[in-house]
Amino acid sequence: MAGDDMILSVDGVSKTYESGQVALKDVSLAIRRGEILALLGPNGAGKTTLISIICGLVNATTGTITVADHDISKDYRQARKMIGLVPQEIMLEPFERVAETIRFSRGLFGLGPDPEYLEQLLRTLTLWDKRNSITKELSGGMKRRCIIAKALAHRPRVLFLDEPSAGVDVELRKEMWEVVSRLKQDGVTIILTTHYIEEAEAIADRVGVISQGELLLVEEKALLMRRLGRRQMCLHLEEVIDAVPASLAQHALELSPDGSALQFNYDEQMGLDIATLLSDVTAAGFKVRDLETHQRSLEEIFVELVETGNGAP
Repeated sequence: MAGDDMILSVDGVSKTYESGQVALKDVSLAIRRGEILALLGPNGAGKTTLISIICGLVNATTGTITVADHDISKDYRQARKMIGLVPQEIMLEPFERVAETIRFSRGLFGLGPDPEYLEQLLRTLTLWDKRNSITKELSGGMKRRCIIAKALAHRPRVLFLDEPSAGVDVELRKEMWEVVSRLKQDGVTIILTTHYIEEAEAIADRVGVISQGELLLVEEKALLMRRLGRRQMCLHLEEVIDAVPASLAQHALELSPDGSALQFNYDEQMGLDIATLLSDVTAAGFKVRDLETHQRSLEEIFVELVETGNGAP
């Protein structure tokens, strides 16, 4: 990956706590400018620890991290200016107005007022009409947007979203996806952790899977689905049978547990000649009453990766 395309580099990062707990094991990761990367993993996998280290909240035991060529340890101030963090918890001053809380966040980075950027930011997050509202009056979804606005107050180029949809309903979750897509259009690089597989499937460019502190894989979502998203075709028969006849052995068909269907697993590389298969099944004396296909979802791929503990199930 060309250096000019890369905004964040994680090289050999590990974290072992004083208790002996190993939270991360030799994690290396390169993130491109303007992409959306979804980090998937079960509770305790190391997602939040990795984000906390990159954001300077936790010290790594080993390894180096650079943000836009700024080392997070040697050039902390410049590196931190490049990063915005949206934590899982909603932490807002309840009696502060929305616009005031954004201005305050800018001040933490030594930045003065910028009314034009403030308006642009609040409009992007559909918060402009709420700019004079106190935060305790906001709905849950609006509070989440306000937290994102705070994280973007100093114009970072990398935004971390730690479980951005936690605790919100399906409708608000989809609104969050729209917000993330708009931020990407504005050139912001986004790394999100999520328990919602459909979130990664809907908005991510690349998907990373982390389990027990190890990064199992990072891959383009579309390539991952093509490589691991095996498909299954099911031929439902008019009559129940006891076994797949030898005449159909070349098709590697499997009989369903109840004997009412013939199943065939394949991927894009293998391809599938449905016409020939149906012709051979008919020639074997079977009548097909229905046909359906199914492709493994990202969730099924994720579960298998975590269970097998490697990137090639």
